[in-house]
Amino acid sequence: MTLVLFVILIALVFEFINGFHDCANAIATSVGTRALSAGQAIILAATLDLLGALSGTAVAKTVGAGLVDTNLINLTPIVCALIGGIFWNLVTWYYGLPSSSSHALMGGLCGAAIASAGGVAGIIWFKPSPEFGFRGFFGDIVAFFKSAGLLPKVLVPMFAAPIVGLLLGFFITSVLYFILGRINRKPEIRTRHANRGFRGLQLVSSAWMAFEHGRNDAQKSMGIIALTLFLATSKTTAFNDLPSWLHFLRTPQFDIADWVKVVCAITMAAGVSMGGWRIIKTLGKNMVKLEPVHGFAAQTTASMVIEAATSIGIPLSTTHVVSGSVMGVGATKRLNAVKWSIAERMLWAWIMTIPICGSIGFGLTWVVMKLGFREG
Repeated sequence: MTLVLFVILIALVFEFINGFHDCANAIATSVGTRALSAGQAIILAATLDLLGALSGTAVAKTVGAGLVDTNLINLTPIVCALIGGIFWNLVTWYYGLPSSSSHALMGGLCGAAIASAGGVAGIIWFKPSPEFGFRGFFGDIVAFFKSAGLLPKVLVPMFAAPIVGLLLGFFITSVLYFILGRINRKPEIRTRHANRGFRGLQLVSSAWMAFEHGRNDAQKSMGIIALTLFLATSKTTAFNDLPSWLHFLRTPQFDIADWVKVVCAITMAAGVSMGGWRIIKTLGKNMVKLEPVHGFAAQTTASMVIEAATSIGIPLSTTHVVSGSVMGVGATKRLNAVKWSIAERMLWAWIMTIPICGSIGFGLTWVVMKLGFREG
């Protein structure tokens, strides 16, 4: 029982750190364009993140039961995976790098599962959807992402999401520029009117982005806690002598209980309320000098991509999507408007996230197993 409670505690610590680490995803552009003050942006983000986190469980089910074989792991690898994710989140936060909390957790979980299972059999690589192979080319693309496993849910979206964000951000901003140019051809008047109007519209795009961040990111710890309760119920004796008032912990079948959703949502919102100023500065000010029209386009683009991913249970990196969107809208000004040296640092952080967290998860699990630790 002590181990179960410890795993839940570590999962909530990860959720809290995820909140202040990824807070920049929702508010960096609003703060960078001065559409909102820092305090207003954080209050908006925390509130909408909370509501978003309570709105679904598709991503949570993917994290808890769609990436690793639950028959080949136990509670110990879960703790090791969370520690790996927490470590990398703190390192990248310290250096102001917008890395992916999602991939940190996924990498740690897969590394720990490999160590626990004694090989890659612990990972679900690809479990095709029943629709896959019967719907034509474009239908099969959608069916592929609806499939279970590391390949369709993590690895392919890891590369596809920022590219889609960049291209869509560039397209949307170009369309907005075209429309504004048709309204008024004088650049100085066009810019002044656009900034005034889009500063207000950023309230809407910021709220949407915060809501989608909660829908996707907050659910990852929900999945981990639900998996922990399921394993504790089905594979250990931890819950054999539970008092009646704790029977809600029993989870004989994998499911996301309402109390898990509420606790994770509140924890994520608390983390967001702390603010992630180092990363906010990188995304909102250092990488591209943004104006309100750019902020609106970047947040709208990212929200659209995350909405689509969340609806089919993809634990997407909101950081990757927002960063790609910011680069895309910035490139509409001119290519050298984007500080590509900062983008390169971010790219290396993205590439290294899964291998580093996977190695930590694997190493910690291997050490614990060699020490002969057994769960009750």
